[in-house]
Amino acid sequence: ARSRTVGELLAPTSPFDKKCGRENWTVAFAPDGSYLAWSQGHRIVKLVPWAQCLNNFLLHGTKNGANGVSPRLPRQSSESGQKNKPCEHIIDCGDIVWSLAFGSSVPEKQSRCVNIEWHRFKFGQDQLLLATGLNNGRIKIWDVYTGKLLLNLMDHTEVVRDLTFAPDGSLILVSASRDKTLRVWDLKDDGNMMKVLRGHPNWVYGCAFSPDSSILCSVGASKAVFLWDMDKYSMLRKLEGHHNDVVACEFSPDGALLATASYDTRVYVWDPHIGVILREFGHLFPPPTPIFAGGANDRWVRSVCFSHDGLHVASLADDKMVRFWRIDEEYPVQVAPLNNGLCCTFSTDGSVLAAGQDGSVYFWATPSQVSSLQHLCRMAIRRVMPTSQVKNLPIPYKVVEFLCYQI
Repeated sequence: ARSRTVGELLAPTSPFDKKCGRENWTVAFAPDGSYLAWSQGHRIVKLVPWAQCLNNFLLHGTKNGANGVSPRLPRQSSESGQKNKPCEHIIDCGDIVWSLAFGSSVPEKQSRCVNIEWHRFKFGQDQLLLATGLNNGRIKIWDVYTGKLLLNLMDHTEVVRDLTFAPDGSLILVSASRDKTLRVWDLKDDGNMMKVLRGHPNWVYGCAFSPDSSILCSVGASKAVFLWDMDKYSMLRKLEGHHNDVVACEFSPDGALLATASYDTRVYVWDPHIGVILREFGHLFPPPTPIFAGGANDRWVRSVCFSHDGLHVASLADDKMVRFWRIDEEYPVQVAPLNNGLCCTFSTDGSVLAAGQDGSVYFWATPSQVSSLQHLCRMAIRRVMPTSQVKNLPIPYKVVEFLCYQI
């Protein structure tokens, strides 16, 4: 089935604008659904209020130039006093942007640094931050409501390829870089770098927190898929199964599953708690043998993300297709065309998939399917229990089987 197009935001171009440098490597939605951010290329990040963007699609059809959105969106007024009113911003980051991540604060989550008695920034509950990872190894932290630069984090020596905030509101930020390291930053401690996670033999492409913020997955070159304990900052385990560089990862909303995308033309869905592959989504048929897994570069998978119902996975590959998969079926339930797609993510409410390409963003409606009772039961119990605890419950084996994701 063909996925329904919702709309598109096109980056402005000029007759002298070279395509190189306009790649949109990252697109992100704010945790509360208020903003959409994407890299337009050439150092520029665009921030737009998502609700108004959706209304424009409904009112004016699916196509929207990025400049065409501007007149319909209110500009930030320094005298308005309405700090939290969503307003459009264009941010010049000073270098090519490779990664974006939104972070929001929960006041109850204190900084892990107990020796500091004062901080430059007091992040309240209404605070919304945007982290941008740059080509020169720097990470810049911006206030989303004002568009002002707050912090400039400097420690990586290569491209910051991915960023992720802990979902618990602690403002712990993890960055993944081509310098083969992951770095953990505490923004409630004015951006102090807490830890360097080493172990990747080569470039680190991506990282993702589990929903409870206890586990971090990092993926990279040389087939690397690592899981880290974020309380002890130690490696839990390595997941082995891919045959080429692994470039993207994301946990399911209940934390029970992990999806990884690789240049070996495959997306794997794992049970990360026991290191088992539960499902393989192939993008080339027949699938390449391990020795040829790096040669099918017209089928390289660039990005993968989990829907918020935990039932669907979206993948984006070099064969000019976006695919929507059900986690319990072998073949895509919907597809859509997209040339040169580089990244994708679901909106906060899960209703829309956004995909980035050459500075522009395209949107599709997520497949709407009713979850089975079994899936709802799994989601409910797996939010509070890992695989090992579910298997040790004093209940009949058939019920345990019913509650576990199976191969």
